[in-house]
Amino acid sequence: MPMKSQIKDLKEILNSPKKIVITTHKGADGDAIGSSLAIYHLLKELGHQAHVITPDDYAYFLKWLPGTKNVIAYDDNKEKAEEITKESDLIFMMDLNQANRLSNYANIVTSSNSKKILIDHHEDPDLNIADIIFSDKKSSSTAELVFEIIEKIGEKGLLNKNIAECLYVGIMTDTGSFKYPSTTSRTHDIISALIQLGAENAKIHDLIYDNTSSARIALLGYCLNKKLLLYPENNAAIISLNAKELKEFNFQKGDTEGFVNYCLSIKNIKFAAFITEKEGIVKLSLRSKGNIKVNEIAKKYFNGGGHINAAGGISKVSVNETIKELENIINNLK
Repeated sequence: MPMKSQIKDLKEILNSPKKIVITTHKGADGDAIGSSLAIYHLLKELGHQAHVITPDDYAYFLKWLPGTKNVIAYDDNKEKAEEITKESDLIFMMDLNQANRLSNYANIVTSSNSKKILIDHHEDPDLNIADIIFSDKKSSSTAELVFEIIEKIGEKGLLNKNIAECLYVGIMTDTGSFKYPSTTSRTHDIISALIQLGAENAKIHDLIYDNTSSARIALLGYCLNKKLLLYPENNAAIISLNAKELKEFNFQKGDTEGFVNYCLSIKNIKFAAFITEKEGIVKLSLRSKGNIKVNEIAKKYFNGGGHINAAGGISKVSVNETIKELENIINNLK
């Protein structure tokens, strides 16, 4: 929960108009962009000049969110993003625990003289990353934490439909539609409040999960039929896709979102990995059930991190070699 001293400091900072940048991690997911846009709308209501700058573009199924047309992707518009960042008084860093998760935009942010505020729910945040840190690993999502902060600073009256829908997306996606253990009664209380504020829950679910292309469905079918590797003796499963395969299915950013979870839907599977080769980089999404700490696996072997049951990382070797490395890892899972 937000600390009183942090809340006091934040209220003082926001007491006068400022030029503010809101940013989040590379490959922003629903929680990252939802919490960022929620803060954006709140700051606009408070009279601040605000800009959302993401390190790169994000998935098409998030592009309907209120305010998304104003988001600047650093990789696509570096000059404008750098100018806005250098002129800012304040930078909100959302849904990340390490500056390197900002990718190519990291140096611009860290070298800025702007005061920095971190709002995040991941494990092991870098305590030197910001001047004010709101970190709660027990929170279901950064979006849930944002709601708590808005309430604590006494601005709940400014919550509107735009903010509510952004927060709803963040909470819904990061809780797996409210099925993960991080979902609490408080989470549902907040969701109830967001629906009362105008968040259209059925519409949101449809736009996020039932608004896909036929190419994505074909790619999912290919993964499950041709690329699923099962290790029943280790309660594990792996799916992988190389760059050539992605191209064959006309891959768009966000097309493989959630594929790793299909592995965990198989009876007795407790560890799942999804490997993709994108833009010359081999990336991993790791998921687990129970006490298998995939964040520690990601940190130890793949220069990554995340939550106990959901993490990601990067491999320095090919897709096939990464599979072999994972096979060695799952042989030692307890």
